Amino acid sequence: MTERFKVTYSTLASPDPKLHQLYDEAVERAKANFGKNYPLFINGEERFAEKTFEKRSPVNLDWMMGTFQYGTEQDVNDAVAAARAAFPAWSGRPWQERVAIMRKAADLISDRLFDMGANMSLEIGKNRLEALGDVEETADLIRYNCDAVEKNNNFNFPLLTESDKHHNRSVLKPYGVWVVISPFNFPGALAGGPAGAALIAGNTVILKPATDTPLTAWFLTECFRDAGVPAGVFNFVTGSGRVVGQALLDHPSVDGVTFTGSYDVGMHILRTFSTAKYPRPVIAEMGGKNPTIISKKADLDKAAMGVMRSAFGLQGQKCSACSRVYVHADVKDTFMSKLLEVTRQINVGDPTIKDNWMGPVANKGAYEDYKKFVADLREGGKIVHGGELLEGNGYFVAPTIVDDLPEEHYLWKHEMFLPIVTIAPFTDLDDAMARANDVEYGLTAGFFSEDDDEVQWWLDNIQAGVLYVNRASGATTGAWPGYQSFGGWKGSGSTGKAAGSFYYIQQYMHEQSQTVVD
Repeated sequence: MTERFKVTYSTLASPDPKLHQLYDEAVERAKANFGKNYPLFINGEERFAEKTFEKRSPVNLDWMMGTFQYGTEQDVNDAVAAARAAFPAWSGRPWQERVAIMRKAADLISDRLFDMGANMSLEIGKNRLEALGDVEETADLIRYNCDAVEKNNNFNFPLLTESDKHHNRSVLKPYGVWVVISPFNFPGALAGGPAGAALIAGNTVILKPATDTPLTAWFLTECFRDAGVPAGVFNFVTGSGRVVGQALLDHPSVDGVTFTGSYDVGMHILRTFSTAKYPRPVIAEMGGKNPTIISKKADLDKAAMGVMRSAFGLQGQKCSACSRVYVHADVKDTFMSKLLEVTRQINVGDPTIKDNWMGPVANKGAYEDYKKFVADLREGGKIVHGGELLEGNGYFVAPTIVDDLPEEHYLWKHEMFLPIVTIAPFTDLDDAMARANDVEYGLTAGFFSEDDDEVQWWLDNIQAGVLYVNRASGATTGAWPGYQSFGGWKGSGSTGKAAGSFYYIQQYMHEQSQTVVD
């Protein structure tokens, strides 16, 4: 077993040279494996399609990491049929056995930390500590949901009874076949986390990953398979959203869906999935336009570091990224000076190199969006740092800070999903709060103030699901299972329940009341 290391988004640091040695060795192994052809995984068997697509690294477009299958509608039908057939035995298995298998899967993910992390860095451009954190979060999400089932006796509770002859209980039971459609930005945690929850609850699963990150999803597939998840219980289908994704949504034998991605796609899924003959659950997390408010009573060193890390970590490609900052006019100049100072220290380049904190953006589409947004921002505001494409045979762009952007500019409300943050002054906290809340999203938010009354006022009035106060390690980012719940309000989430907390795994089950009379 590999020596265990624990890297989280809150620490994102490791002075241990052994960690870096193991990661560097894993990078070399990953590069040696470039060019393989990776299968679908349906009913416990590998399957290859007539057509494939290449996965090239955004770090260097000459690096062809592998080829993956263009799944077809028939592949989807077969995966759903396999999951449906496997459901009775998996759901009927003692929950303790399901938990034991999934704990083994979590341990395998932790054991394979460095190989999965190195490949993730190359696949999507995460720096080493962000990638290792993503892998370990995947394992911890699975463990957290195992804990939840154990602590609650699989959510089997007695109810009130009329007499000694009446025996009333509430039980939660799995739905059936569950689809997980995962995003590129957290290809471990946001694929393995919900898939693990669905499996622990007793559902069978079909995972459809983003086309930018099929390799990480394949490694998760191997972990589930090697842990002993039976054939048909977990299935892996790659391909386009238009073919594979839509076929899964349209399939009448799919009982539930978890989706993480854009607002537009999430709303499409919610509408599409509601056209069946009866309601089916959709757990959707749909992005954010996350604000940070900085009071004149703030510690500006904390604020600058927290905003920088949340605005530019993973190249701003987090649904929790800080993209808007409202700072009191009395301290704005000082804050801007400090933010520029820490931003200028960022090295952008190959994220597998230790000194590079930012890697490339995910794909050509993001690269082109960056160019468009920068051009639009130059017309209305002032770019005080960045706004440039950087050299390299990958999709490298500069972290960008924008000042003096008119309040009516569309990019105050549009989710850019890029390393761009806009800054505006305020003189009245109520006005800052109104502007912070005036978006369709409500995922995360940050506040900096050393005044307890201001802090409580902010907590009472901000409209978001994940709140951070005075957090230098991330003004709006960095949730970890069991430490911060993660779920959005308004257009950022569909259920009002958050991952990594008390109410998540129950969404993968429905309640049944049982009354037995002697």
